[in-house]
Amino acid sequence: MKKQSSFSTQRILELFSNTNVSGVAYKNKSLKRGILNHLDLHGEFTITELSKELNTSVPKITSLVNELIEDGLLRDNGKFDSTGGRRASIYGLVSDACYFIGVDVKRYYINIGLMDFQKHLVNLKEKIPYRLENTKESYLQLLSVIKEYIQSQNVKKEKILGLAINLSGRINNTSGYSYSYFNFQEEPLAEIIQRTIGIPTFLENDSRAMAYGEFYAGDVGVARNVLFVNVDYGIGLGILLDGKLYYGKSGFSGEFGHIPFFNNEILCHCGKKGCLETEASGQSLLRNFKEKIKKGYSSSANKKKKEAAEITLLDIIVAANNEDMLSIELLAEVGENLGKGLAVLINLINPELLILGGTLSETGDYLRLPIKSAINKYSLSLVNSDTQLRSSKLGEKAGVIGACLIARNKALSN
Repeated sequence: MKKQSSFSTQRILELFSNTNVSGVAYKNKSLKRGILNHLDLHGEFTITELSKELNTSVPKITSLVNELIEDGLLRDNGKFDSTGGRRASIYGLVSDACYFIGVDVKRYYINIGLMDFQKHLVNLKEKIPYRLENTKESYLQLLSVIKEYIQSQNVKKEKILGLAINLSGRINNTSGYSYSYFNFQEEPLAEIIQRTIGIPTFLENDSRAMAYGEFYAGDVGVARNVLFVNVDYGIGLGILLDGKLYYGKSGFSGEFGHIPFFNNEILCHCGKKGCLETEASGQSLLRNFKEKIKKGYSSSANKKKKEAAEITLLDIIVAANNEDMLSIELLAEVGENLGKGLAVLINLINPELLILGGTLSETGDYLRLPIKSAINKYSLSLVNSDTQLRSSKLGEKAGVIGACLIARNKALSN
C-alpha cells in the first residue's frame, strides 16, 4: 500500500506539470486534466457523457479513464440505469488520492483543517490557543501547531500535496512574501516554511481566503461579483470579480480598513490617522467599550473581569448576544460607521452580493441592521437595490476551507 500511495501522488504531480512534455503526450495530459476538472466541477459522469462534454471519442476517453484508474485518481462507482438499455458505469474522483491543509491564523487562535481530493473537509480543529505577533516566538508557535496537526492526522505526509496559511495584512501570494508578519529574513516566508515543514506552502491574505471559501462552499447562488467583508479586530476585504479573486497589481487589494475616512486623531496600527478601522472595527469597539466602563457604565461583559483592560472582544460579543444594552449600542455605532464605508464600495463596484464575515458578524442583526440602514442612507438607491447583504454561511470555517481550496489549486497548477 505504501508504494501505491507514493505512486499515485507522484502521478498527480506529474499529471498537472507540463515539464518536458509535448506532442501526443501533452494532448493526453490535457485530456486527462480535462476529465479530472470536469468531475471536479460537476461530480460523477459516465464515459459517454465525458466523451460529449470533452468532444473526444468514446474509445479515447475509455483509454484515458482506465489510465487514471490505474494511477489511483479515478474509481468506477458502479452501474446505473440508463435510458439506452445497457447499464453504464459511472466514474468519480478518488477522495483519498491526496490531501491539502488550510491554516487560518486569527489574532488569538488558529483554525486548521484537512481537505481531500474531492474537496471534502475531512478534519477540522478550531480555536487552538495562539497569539499572533510579529515575533520569533509567535512564528515558532505557528510552526509547532502545524507540525502537531500533521502528526495527529491518519494520513501519510507524502499524500499532503499543499499547505496554505492565511495571515492578516499585506501578503503577496505569488512571491510568498509576508510584509506584515514574520518578515525576519529576505527569503520569502512561504519558502522558509516549506523547507521546515516539508510540504509545498503558499500564503494568502486571510480576508481573501475567507472570500474564496465562502464563494465556492458557501451560499452565493449565481452571484459572480461578490464582496466579502471580514469584520474582526481590523477590517479586511476580499473581492471576487466574475468569480475570480481580484489581487491588484502587487497582490495587496482589499485594504478597505485603511481608507482615510474620519477626521480624528486616533492612530491606526498602520501608522496613519483617521482610517476606517479606527471607528468601525472590533478594535474600535473594544476601545470604546473600555472607555465607557471606566466612566462608570455597567455591562454583563465585565462582571467576571475586575479591570477594564482584561475585557476581550469575545466578552463583548457574548454580552451582546445575551442582550447587554451597552454592547448592543456600541455595536450599532460600529455598524453605522462601517455601513457608511460599505456604501462607498457599493457605489464604486455595484456588486451582486455583499457578505459579512469575521468575528463581529457573530452578533447577527445587532451589527447587520445598522450596516443595512447606513447603506440605504449613504449609497445610491439605484445601485444598492441590486446588492444583497448576507452574513457568512460558513462562519469560522470560511478561512480554513478557502485556504484548503487555494492550496489545492496552487499545488495542482504548479
